[in-house]
Amino acid sequence: MANPVLVETLRGELVESRHRGSIAVAGPDGRLAFASGEVRRPVFPRSAIKSIQCLPLIETGAADRFGFGAAEIALACASHSGTERHVAVAAGMLARAGLDEAALACGSHEPLAAAAARTLIQDRQPPSPLHNNCSGKHAGMLATAVHMSEPVADYWRPEHPVQVRIAAALEDLTGTRLGTDRLGIDGCSAPNWAIPLADLARAFARLITGEGLSPARRAAAERVLESCWAEPELVSGPERLDTELMTRLRSALFLKTGAEGVYCGAIPARGLGFALKVDDGAKRASELAVKALTARLVPQAGDLPLQETLRNWRGLPAAGIRCSAELLESLGDAGF
Repeated sequence: MANPVLVETLRGELVESRHRGSIAVAGPDGRLAFASGEVRRPVFPRSAIKSIQCLPLIETGAADRFGFGAAEIALACASHSGTERHVAVAAGMLARAGLDEAALACGSHEPLAAAAARTLIQDRQPPSPLHNNCSGKHAGMLATAVHMSEPVADYWRPEHPVQVRIAAALEDLTGTRLGTDRLGIDGCSAPNWAIPLADLARAFARLITGEGLSPARRAAAERVLESCWAEPELVSGPERLDTELMTRLRSALFLKTGAEGVYCGAIPARGLGFALKVDDGAKRASELAVKALTARLVPQAGDLPLQETLRNWRGLPAAGIRCSAELLESLGDAGF
């Protein structure tokens, strides 16, 4: 059965594209508070789980040993824009662990921030691994390996102790057994595990409530959340949705995007976590769907726009994008 249409794009009065997907909202016990579409099918969460991947950095004592504060923890959870500050914090994390950018296995790409990319072009400088949106996550992984006296060369491989600890944290929070049949490689070369949306929603409910977690893991989760709320611009960047909503709503909403139309997050006041996936991977659709979910679950969110104008290269309004009536009706009928 096909997943429901979550978002539609229009040109003139006609629907031009339909974005199907699935959404799960769950409590820490795994009980679903809302489900739309196929929420039991494993999906690759990509960068949406960086807050969980960050837990061993704190639990092992590496963060404290190297003096990582809110900025460094937030960047370890980030898909950052490659601004001057993002790059500086990542470089500083490596330096405290006695490393430099040569140790990063994430590869290089142009900064996601257009201004930062233009600056590199104007200066005739190529992007470095520090500009990679995952450099903070990788710097945290490397710092953990150094702290634990483990080899740093292969820290990104699934069998390395750094990644084994991360997989164990994912299994703990999601309640999902991660086998090699669910193993993929992320864009930054780190392992990524396919997990059902329902289990991802449960994981974020446990992250936000601490329910069922060991005292050390609960403390680490609290530190991750507080760091991201203290430094929301480091989690993504200016004019990006994660930063925008966590700046506006602070501790009322935790939010993290992943590639290919994934979003995960949690609402502390309700003790609920959520996860959504747009089937075709469209970011524009996942962002609008998460706005609809936020508007329904977070009273402080106010009137988030659930339809937007798309402009052409001349700046003329050429199309529109909106949440489907089916999505809005289902959320309206949900017994949150």
